[in-house]
This record gives sequence, C-alpha cells and structure tokens, in this order.
Amino acid sequence: MKKIKIVVAGIGGVGGYFGGKLAKHFRHSDKVEVHFIVRGEHLKEIKNNGLRVIEQKGDFVAVPRSATDNAAEVGVADYIIVCTKSYDLENMLLQLKPCINSDTIILPLLNGVDSRDRIKAMLPHNPVLEGCVYIVSRIAQPGVVENTGNIQKLYFGADDVENSRQVLLEKMLTEAGIEATRSPDILQVLWEKYIFISPTATATSFFNSSIGALVANDEQLKTTTALIEEVKLLAKAKQIFIPGDITERTINKLRSLPSDATSSMHRDFREGKYANELESLAGFVVRMSEAHNIDTPVYKQMYEQLKTR
Repeated sequence: MKKIKIVVAGIGGVGGYFGGKLAKHFRHSDKVEVHFIVRGEHLKEIKNNGLRVIEQKGDFVAVPRSATDNAAEVGVADYIIVCTKSYDLENMLLQLKPCINSDTIILPLLNGVDSRDRIKAMLPHNPVLEGCVYIVSRIAQPGVVENTGNIQKLYFGADDVENSRQVLLEKMLTEAGIEATRSPDILQVLWEKYIFISPTATATSFFNSSIGALVANDEQLKTTTALIEEVKLLAKAKQIFIPGDITERTINKLRSLPSDATSSMHRDFREGKYANELESLAGFVVRMSEAHNIDTPVYKQMYEQLKTR
C-alpha cells in the first residue's frame, strides 16, 4: 500500500513544533511518512541528531523520514504544510515544485489572512486549505525548537477541498497529539486571530515597545485600539462574522501576556532585518481598505512610516 506523504516546509517555531509531533508519532509507521524541508545549520543538526522539541510537558526528539533543502529528494507529497514566514511564501512554493502535483493538498500556517489567495495565484488547480495556529514557539538554537506557551492549537478548513481528505488530515494530526480542529468557520477563526496580531505587530513595531509597555501607556493603548477598530471595519466589509466583544477580548488578551512579550515583526525591526511581515500585517489592511473604500488613517500613517525604517 502506498504511504501517505506529508511534507512540512519551514521548520521554525510553528513547523518545528507541529512537524516535530507528526515526525515523532509516525516515525515507524507503515502508512504515513513525514519529511522536513529545512536549511542551513538547522538542517545539519536535524540530519545528525533529529529535531529536539522542548515543551512544558517535557522534551522529545523527532526524526523525520528525511530532512533536506532539496524538494526533489522528497518527491510528490499528498499534503504539504507550509510554515515559512509570509514574505517567503512564493519562494518556498517555487522550491516545493517537485513535491506538488494537482492532487497535493497545501495547508499554509502563516501570519496573515491572504495566504490561500497567494497560493491559488501560483497553483490555481491545487486544493488549498485555510490554516491558523495559536502557539508561542521559536528556534532556540540549531536543531532545537522551544514551545514556551500554554496554548498550541491548529485550525484548518475549506469549503471547496474534498471533505474525506480533510477528515484524514485531522485524524493524522490528532493521532500525533496535536490539538487540531477542522473548522467549518475557518475564515472567522482566521480573522479573529488577525484582529489580534495585525494591530499588535503594527503598534509594537511603530512604538518600538513591548506589549506590556503598550498596554501601560494610555496613548499607545488608545492607538492600538484604533487599529483594532479599523481592521474590524475591513473584516465586516469582507462579510466575515466578528463577535461584538472582539475589541475588549483583544485588549484583555494583550493584558494577559508577559509584560516583556512582543511581536515577531517588532523583533525583526529591532534586529534590523530587511525581510519582515509588514506587508502582510499592515500593508494588506491599507490596500484592502482602499479597495473597499474604507478609511484607515491610523494604519496608513503607521504603515508609511514603518516602510521608511
């Protein structure tokens, strides 16, 4: 019987944790094989010693069927879970071409709400899912991924992708100990997260401020709240159902985080990285709002200033 081939592309905090759980569980399976697309020192360590995943319940080592930076070595996959940064998506899809035929299901687990559209623009005939994760995880050092949070949930779904294959994916994920949910309301799930991460990333980066400092400063908190209200307008224009208390819940979520926590986009700005998620987390709101004739002055001002940094 032909094995189901799962490729996890991008073994950072997200891909390392979820891919690690899959690789560990299916290491000796005669039905499922898990492959990693990864590069650099991280790849060397994983090839030599496996991927060490640190979480609150304890550490484990995951050994995939293969770890490589050359997708041609893996061959055609049944499922590809893309966990790269949003600015690397198109480049990663080009690298993954040898793994993709018209039946390959692609699940992006990226920040932002436009990943599926961007994948469809390059691969119009492929089944593509919407995906969303809640996790606080990072590469601690080459070969080691650390999950420091107390939440690690994965949601996915799509109306136009064969249901039986979605059910099978959910079964494999949950068998591997992943808190995975196939959601009929995936767009609502996706946008609720976006209403949290987009204003947070934009404000922390603009003010060069931790989340704790952001909520402690009245002016910064007021500006962050204005960003939340603006992105809510866009969600409503796109006919996404948004709960009435989403602003209050988002602010409470910010208050509940460790005071020194920040966004990954802010970290990239702080470290002077040229590549960052500004376009998917702020630029997208500005462009889509213009397309829908919505006024988003706070986003516009912050986006334009952040572009110059």
